[in-house]
Amino acid sequence: MQLAFEKYQGTGNDFILTDGRATEVIPGEEQIKFLCDRHFGIGADGFMILLPHGKHAFGMKYYNADGRESTLCGNGGRCMIEYARSLGLFGKQGTFLATDGIHQGRILDNGLISLKMNDVDRVEPCLNGYYLDTGSPHYVEFVTDVSRLNVTEAGQQIRHHEAFKPAGTNVNFAEIMGPGKLYVRTFERGVEAETLSCGTGVTASAISSVFYTGHRNRNFTIETRGGRLKISFSVNREGIFQNVWLTGPAIHVFSGTITV
Repeated sequence: MQLAFEKYQGTGNDFILTDGRATEVIPGEEQIKFLCDRHFGIGADGFMILLPHGKHAFGMKYYNADGRESTLCGNGGRCMIEYARSLGLFGKQGTFLATDGIHQGRILDNGLISLKMNDVDRVEPCLNGYYLDTGSPHYVEFVTDVSRLNVTEAGQQIRHHEAFKPAGTNVNFAEIMGPGKLYVRTFERGVEAETLSCGTGVTASAISSVFYTGHRNRNFTIETRGGRLKISFSVNREGIFQNVWLTGPAIHVFSGTITV
């Protein structure tokens, strides 16, 4: 089977995208693993399929590099918006349907893309940090020198910790760089490695920092190994985090076809 694809990246978090309207055959788990393999395939942190949808600009499915379908990917969602724009499916703003529900998106005048995340109504103290779901499950731990941390070793241990069985969790290590400023590194479940950036992970880190620092920041600048992301949100009287927006780049890298 010949598969036409597009390669995109958002702050170094890279994805293979394909138009599900143009093919009747969806790659299976082993095929997606092959496509995402950096030695034998195209190479990516994840694989996404754009799907038609009657009520929204598009639908999408996201698969981790291990070939398994997963929940929302923040960087991937922004890349899918840019892909949909290139296909004439998305204007300056609109909505799309992901596995975890309906999301809004905006393409800003400076070319950056904002993605509205789900509300977060629960942040649990857990181990030495916090556990919450920002579209995908995340553990966040604050450290003093994240640049020197062995994220692969530390992240793998926590990802498989008894507290998160059977599904496991994504793991973030965050350093406070100043008011409303964080540096975040993420070990991603399904990729089973550190990625250069994780959109749902930096969102989880920004929200967790409100509990860790006690500060009332609602706008954050997050540095990752792959670049800079912005997070903003509001908090209602019940303590629910609402109007959660993730903003950052979504860059087209190349197009191609591959036999799978």
